[in-house]
Amino acid sequence: MRFYPLFADLQKRHVLVVGGGSVAARKAETLLAAGADVSIGAPELNAELRALEQQGRLRYLPGDYQSSWLDDRVLVIAASNDSAVNRRVSLDAHARGILVNVVDNPQLCNFIVPAIVDRSPIMIAISSGGAAPVLARMLRERFEILLDHSVGKLALLAERARVAVRARFDTVTQRRRFWEALLVGPVATAVAAGRDQHAEQLLDSALKNADATINIGRVALVGAGPGDPGLLTIRALRCLQEADVILHDRLVSREVLDLARRDAERIQTGKESGTHHTTQGRINELLVEHARAGKRVVRLKGGDSFIFGRGGEELEYLHAHDIDYEVVPGITAAAACAAYAGIPLTHRDHAQSLRLVTAHCQSSLDTLDWRALAQEKQTLAVYMGVARLETLREKLIAHGRGADTPFALIENGSRPDQRVISGSLGQLDLIAQRHQVRSPAMLIIGEVAAFATQLAWFGAPVIDGDASVENVTLLAHAA
Repeated sequence: MRFYPLFADLQKRHVLVVGGGSVAARKAETLLAAGADVSIGAPELNAELRALEQQGRLRYLPGDYQSSWLDDRVLVIAASNDSAVNRRVSLDAHARGILVNVVDNPQLCNFIVPAIVDRSPIMIAISSGGAAPVLARMLRERFEILLDHSVGKLALLAERARVAVRARFDTVTQRRRFWEALLVGPVATAVAAGRDQHAEQLLDSALKNADATINIGRVALVGAGPGDPGLLTIRALRCLQEADVILHDRLVSREVLDLARRDAERIQTGKESGTHHTTQGRINELLVEHARAGKRVVRLKGGDSFIFGRGGEELEYLHAHDIDYEVVPGITAAAACAAYAGIPLTHRDHAQSLRLVTAHCQSSLDTLDWRALAQEKQTLAVYMGVARLETLREKLIAHGRGADTPFALIENGSRPDQRVISGSLGQLDLIAQRHQVRSPAMLIIGEVAAFATQLAWFGAPVIDGDASVENVTLLAHAA
């Protein structure tokens, strides 16, 4: 181990940065954030450093480097674009026993600056000892994803409660068990949700009744997106990796489920046409049962839970039963499928509005305002409409939408087996039958749907349904 890892307290300590460019500016910003008394030495400063000097946040030592600049310094960073100057700074600092870092030259350093994940007061420093700084930065990016930004506030809350926790529990084991249960439970959820006062109330309550606290569960209502695991939000990924129990819909992809904690219990709750694995009432009951058993529960839904996902009903049930919960939005199918098919849902020339509708059942179709839906210069995104394409075509055309209006059916949007079938509204159900379109498929109707044939970028080439239907008709006449 060439470098000994440590965290230095630089509050009000005199430090020096040699150099006046962008690299020096980055170093100065970090040192200022640590509370250091920063001086910058350089013939001239860039605009960023000049602004910091004018704000009185640092001192400027103009001119060429002089060894006297090191007087009374505890730390120096050489960040000039002159390698000879950087070497002189290093030699002078070593001679005086001052900590020195020369940017991108570990051989001249007696300390190095790690890649940092800052969730103050939680700090993670990552270093390759100068061997592979790009690798260190890549690892930092992974930790940035793993650590929620609220973890710093959580640490401050824990700091304020340390004395009370010590007084409440006699042994280190008891204290550790209390913190482990609390810092991944309702207090952490409240902090992440920005409910600081509620978090403090939960902590106070937990200290009064610690045994009950260990068994407090919670529910995260998580949108899984359309299927591509790369479209999960960072928060969704964290919830999956913390979950004890996952209640998931049928359409949640295996690739998304594979990102969950390996030992999490998985319960499929999805519904297929004509088959109900679990009724909505039973789903609600399961959420409450597992949460009351002290489990961290994830209710995982395809797309977004609040767009035709019955998420609101589930939250109402949880609220009525006093279960702690959070909501993690997902990318809804309309946005994801359209994007993966190269279709802009809105366009300055073609669509000034977007309507999301569901064709899940006949009763849902009967409630729609067909005259409004048939207007031009708008986009219709139809969820769960594969079984009712004939009705959709008839209703829209009957209320004024042109039969030549473009449509696109995106089957298995964002997944490796995605298919996009395009055509004209007048042939909608015939084209879908011809190509045996199956659920899940998103239907986009409107002028923007024509962009699928021009801008598609993902998966198999777009199928021109109008051409295929025309060929079938010509062959039938020829016969």
